[in-house]
Amino acid sequence: MPRILVVDDDQAVRVLLRKILEPLGYNVMEAENGRLAMEIQRRMPCDLLITDLLMPEKDGIELICEFKQLFPDTHIIAISGGGIAGPESYLVVANVLGAEKVYTKPVSRNNILSGVEDLLVESCSTA
Repeated sequence: MPRILVVDDDQAVRVLLRKILEPLGYNVMEAENGRLAMEIQRRMPCDLLITDLLMPEKDGIELICEFKQLFPDTHIIAISGGGIAGPESYLVVANVLGAEKVYTKPVSRNNILSGVEDLLVESCSTA
């Protein structure tokens, strides 16, 4: 079953995404920032990264750039709830840098499931 790495400094968001995805058979791993996410990815590569953009230590924008460079086959979904410029500005940047799907927080269950399914089913059908 595909592995999904959820990266968000808000534990409630990580728990919510885990509760949505695990019952469908996905193996969900969690990290509270981009630095920890890179450590996990090096040990146990994931098929899909779901990352917040504004986090301490290593933000989601930097994480997306590193993933695109080091793990180009990993699909990426970016989520953001704000910042000074508003979530849309950060999500546009994330999309330009390689996030295939972008969602504003709070992200709906249907959007997450649709995005995950689109990216993982697409990659399974092209493999």
